[in-house]
Amino acid sequence: MDRMIAWEYALLVRRYQGQGRNFHVSFIWYGPEGSRTDITAYGDTAIAHLNRAGREGWELVSAAEDVNNVQGSTEVHRYHLKRPLA
Repeated sequence: MDRMIAWEYALLVRRYQGQGRNFHVSFIWYGPEGSRTDITAYGDTAIAHLNRAGREGWELVSAAEDVNNVQGSTEVHRYHLKRPLA
């Protein structure tokens, strides 16, 4: 009989806020246990953060983007990840 795989999930959120030449990019990690951690210092691109998560066994499941360009610019990218429970 095949054994069912149990998963845990996490979320990486990249937020870009800017107007003209002034902008700020931040990365927040929402862990499977409910934690919220600012991981901006670990890299300045989503790829750097996704590769770091991949080395810890996380797999990208989906990505979503919200963009609001009405006043200034705001972009929010959400990266949903999963990995098997140990």
